[in-house]
Amino acid sequence: MKGLKQSLATTFTKLFNAILQPINVLYFFFLFGCGLATGVILSSNLKSVSCNLLASQFSVSAAPTETVPLATLPAFKLPRIGLKEHLKVPDVKHDMDEKELLWRASMTPRILEYPFDRVPKVAFLFLTKGPVLMAPLWEKFFQGHEGMYSIYVHSSPSYNESKPESPVFHGRRIPSKDVQWGSTNIIEAERRLLANALLDISNQRFVLLSESCIPIFDFSTVYTHLMNSTKNHVESYVLNGPVGDGRYDPRMRPVIKIEQWRKGSQWFEMDRDLAIDVVSDQKYFPLFQKHCKRKCYADEHYLPTFVSMQHPERNSNRSLTWVDWSRGGAHPAKFSRTRVTVELLERMRSGSKCMYNGNSTSTCFLFARKLCPDALDRLLRFAPKVMHFN
Repeated sequence: MKGLKQSLATTFTKLFNAILQPINVLYFFFLFGCGLATGVILSSNLKSVSCNLLASQFSVSAAPTETVPLATLPAFKLPRIGLKEHLKVPDVKHDMDEKELLWRASMTPRILEYPFDRVPKVAFLFLTKGPVLMAPLWEKFFQGHEGMYSIYVHSSPSYNESKPESPVFHGRRIPSKDVQWGSTNIIEAERRLLANALLDISNQRFVLLSESCIPIFDFSTVYTHLMNSTKNHVESYVLNGPVGDGRYDPRMRPVIKIEQWRKGSQWFEMDRDLAIDVVSDQKYFPLFQKHCKRKCYADEHYLPTFVSMQHPERNSNRSLTWVDWSRGGAHPAKFSRTRVTVELLERMRSGSKCMYNGNSTSTCFLFARKLCPDALDRLLRFAPKVMHFN
């Protein structure tokens, strides 16, 4: 009996397990399905919540703000980078080399009318060995006329400015090179001075001077005379003989013929157009560099020949700088202290006759040279009365 009960119990257990196994499988699938559905629902809800949050943030940021009238906003204006900034004059102690300087100076506008107000200036170009010896006299000449002139000094690179400079000449030395009298590097120095002065668009007239030059009229007279002039002032004439056309080198043909050869003083005065032509010259000046050597003296022939060939109608063929060649020789007479008198100054100022803008005048010279440093005190004394300084 007992064995029968155990057999029935075993049989029932097996039958129950057999019935329960499919149920377990179904239960597993039921739980898996519930989990999958729950995951899908949660994922969908989370996306919806995220989109709603983004939408709410966008709606908050895009919500219209209160409009502030423009008149109540503080004024804010960007600095204007106009034409004057582009035309700003570089410092005279720039680091441009010779080619860069001449190229930059050769630029010129083709529209003649200026789009801004400007005061035309006279550029005073001093070619010196050292200091400007007559600086105190020039100081009185320039006084009260700031903004109407520019000063440029080309002195020997070895000059160390051991003496204090006059205020108007302080800081006006341009990058310079050595110069030898009678050599073509004198013309190079003149072109260097012109090129530096041309960087200032306001410079309209250009005067070459030496350390021994002085003004023989007051600034207003000089300024008016130059600005109103219709001509350039480069001395140019034909001279036969050993110190004239005898210096001509036939190797300059056919660009420069002997009948085009001219002589004259190096102390010029010219307008802006001619100054640009001089610094831009790559046809005639190289011939002088190559063939005008030793006894040729390029400073006496290059500009007179160049201007006579290129701009004869615009030139007066005379210099504005008075010199005394009456003693003869290779250099003009010097004037020391005892030789400087009121009569001498008056002779410089009105002792000649010439043409100015088609009319005869006795104001033929505005400057004079070879004045010695020991004559400075007399000149300072005579200046107010004779030259009408101040």
